[in-house]
Amino acid sequence: MLNRLLSHDLPRNRWLAAALLAILVGLACAPFLFPGSKPLGVAAKMLVFVLLVASYDLLLGYTGIVSFAHTMFFGIGAYGVAIASSRLGAGWTAVAVGLGLALALSLVLSLVIGLFSLRVKAIFYAMITLAVASAFQSLASQLSELTGGEDGLSFRVPAALSPSFEPFDGPLFGLAVDGKVLAYYLLFAVVLLLFLLLLRIVNSPFGRVLQAIRENDFRAEAIGYRVVVFRTLSNVASALFACVAGALLALWLRYTGPDTTLSFEIMLDILLIVVIGGMGTMYGAVVGSVAFVLAQNYLQDLLKLGAGALEGVPVLSQLVSPDRWLLWLGLLFVLSVYPA
Repeated sequence: MLNRLLSHDLPRNRWLAAALLAILVGLACAPFLFPGSKPLGVAAKMLVFVLLVASYDLLLGYTGIVSFAHTMFFGIGAYGVAIASSRLGAGWTAVAVGLGLALALSLVLSLVIGLFSLRVKAIFYAMITLAVASAFQSLASQLSELTGGEDGLSFRVPAALSPSFEPFDGPLFGLAVDGKVLAYYLLFAVVLLLFLLLLRIVNSPFGRVLQAIRENDFRAEAIGYRVVVFRTLSNVASALFACVAGALLALWLRYTGPDTTLSFEIMLDILLIVVIGGMGTMYGAVVGSVAFVLAQNYLQDLLKLGAGALEGVPVLSQLVSPDRWLLWLGLLFVLSVYPA
């Protein structure tokens, strides 16, 4: 049963299986194990990045396509839900309309980009996607009447997802369940289902063709596969999954803006996580996302403890200063990719 659920793609070693099991249990029980708004927010960000990075790995790791437009589709999903909710009012209808329109726009844009750009060489395609993503970010910043400009959009979510909603009279297993907890489990369920779907895609005959194209596109073309068609389909599928990830982030934050979803820094984070977890493996997207988000949110706190313990020690106390957390994050990144 488990083998079929994971599309006959079981973890290749016990350490990976143990890590994935710990991550699954930790994320499933996060509201109960780690009470507080910050831990729950970190866990929600992990879920969003798992889906976002896994969708990008479908493009980069399995098809061999380097794209810098992934955050554009991420932003389209977030803005679709935000604009619809702010115009149509809080409710599931607005969420459905916003997500539907965002998915339709992502499909059209990814199809056009794929058909017109994937015939060029890899570096030129990467430059084209970078230009398109930059143009879209500028457009989102300038259309202030629609998108809120640089300030972004705040909106109301359905009542069941708002913090004031309390479905139970008292605590459940010691946790006061409210709409924020329900929103977290909505994210968890959607990400889990879509991740299993991505596993199915990469282990299907379609996924095998994508891997063949990644290894040698000329040979794949020679044996009868339309490389441009398969690359375009991979581009479309990746964009749609990223769009859903953006919608989930918007629902969680009840806000979206250019820096939240369209920033080039997010694109760099995605690339880093793919490299950390390992390209061409969906499980790597899970492990890499969890490790990166943990380091991004708690490395400064850890360094603060170290700086307090080494206070008065020359050089060392300065090295472990919380202000140098990016240095240590870079060192952790180098160590994580060095064995590969």
